[in-house]
Amino acid sequence: MVIILKLTKYNKKRNFSKTKEPIGKISKPNKKLKFCVQHHLARKDHFDLRLENNGTMPSWAVPKGPSYNPKDKRLAVHVEDHPLSYRTFEGTIPAGEYGGGTVSLFDEGYYEKVKYEKNLIKFILHGKRLKGMWTLTHFKDNNWLLIKDKDYFENYIDIKKYKRSIKTGRTFKEIKNSSKNKTIEITNKDKKIIDNITKNDIMNYYKKVADRMLPYLENRPISVIRAPSGVKNGTFYKKHLENKDEYLEKINITSKSDKEKDYYYILDKLGLLSEVQMNSYEFHVWGANASKINSPNMMVFDLDPDEKLPMDTLRQGVKDLKEILDKLNLKSYLKTSGGKGYHIVVPINTKISWTKFYKISENIALLMESTYPDKYTTNIRKDTRKGKIFIDYLRNQKKATSVAPYSIRLRKNAPVSMPIAWNELDKIKPNEITMAKAIQRLKKKDPWEDFFTSN
Repeated sequence: MVIILKLTKYNKKRNFSKTKEPIGKISKPNKKLKFCVQHHLARKDHFDLRLENNGTMPSWAVPKGPSYNPKDKRLAVHVEDHPLSYRTFEGTIPAGEYGGGTVSLFDEGYYEKVKYEKNLIKFILHGKRLKGMWTLTHFKDNNWLLIKDKDYFENYIDIKKYKRSIKTGRTFKEIKNSSKNKTIEITNKDKKIIDNITKNDIMNYYKKVADRMLPYLENRPISVIRAPSGVKNGTFYKKHLENKDEYLEKINITSKSDKEKDYYYILDKLGLLSEVQMNSYEFHVWGANASKINSPNMMVFDLDPDEKLPMDTLRQGVKDLKEILDKLNLKSYLKTSGGKGYHIVVPINTKISWTKFYKISENIALLMESTYPDKYTTNIRKDTRKGKIFIDYLRNQKKATSVAPYSIRLRKNAPVSMPIAWNELDKIKPNEITMAKAIQRLKKKDPWEDFFTSN
């Protein structure tokens, strides 16, 4: 009964339907008294020392962590007792919950009591990282001091050198990502999205291409196409984030025409997968990063042919545009659109305004049109495109988007907008690369590997 009362405070502070921390229950005492130290990256970074005693683990929060230097008197704040099962806990406590943050197991082992009194505890630690005689001495309210005694282990090591869990060898980031991965459980995985392609098929595809895709996707405002009930039952665009999401980040962009100003972007792989879980399957990105929203850095030209034009004519158009870009000393990269045409992408590493950025792209397109007036047009109207290729430079305006490299298209066979090498232009059609082919291509050298160091 005493043990149950000891853990009442622990249990009251936690919502166990949300946190993965163990419920406070009675446990049999161990033959050797156990101890643990957990590194807790919460609102404030600190360490938690826990010493088994009478069936629970009395605990102290140590803001600066233990020190092997006997001259260091470390503040240790006495907190609620924890259950014995807590000594192996490692993971992420959800934001908004008590102690919200990531917990890494810093050390564990057994200890010997030398003195255990109301205001003074002396003990010998037998851990992997922490060893020797230590003292906890009470001085006011819940405040104690943790001090290393002078013995063989004084000034043994600097504990700051340890950056990984003693239990799993993971960093804080790896623990956090692992915890999040477990929360992104795919629902309705057998739901058919495009013909016989399921939600699970698409999720698995994005898991495999994420590392290649993210440099072009993360930290850029996005628009997505969602198909909650599959393509045949309708799709819709989404570019604003209405609700808070731990995997996504909002960016407020002033707009005269837009009442909704909160655009959003993906932070990492978990953000990408959470969007797929929410039925976002096609990803379009801005030409600028969220952190430098007024400095565009990715120029895109979409060559959109009249449907009756032969493939050789379209490919020649790509070559003509590349020739102009080469003469301007602008290194360009090629990808399939996943639709009818090809995309030529130019990284821009010089700081430039959206107005100048757009004007440069317009001038390049106009140069194409004036050099080959019978072959190309910059007029968006479809009735002017007969027998010609439309050089679409309009996506180089602020708030305009283009389909992200490696994104699938919500069309028959789910073709991929795939980065390809220039010498593959004559071999690969714009809508030829499926998810399976894209995954196979990951084994090859990345044709865009120097994209972010060009121009």
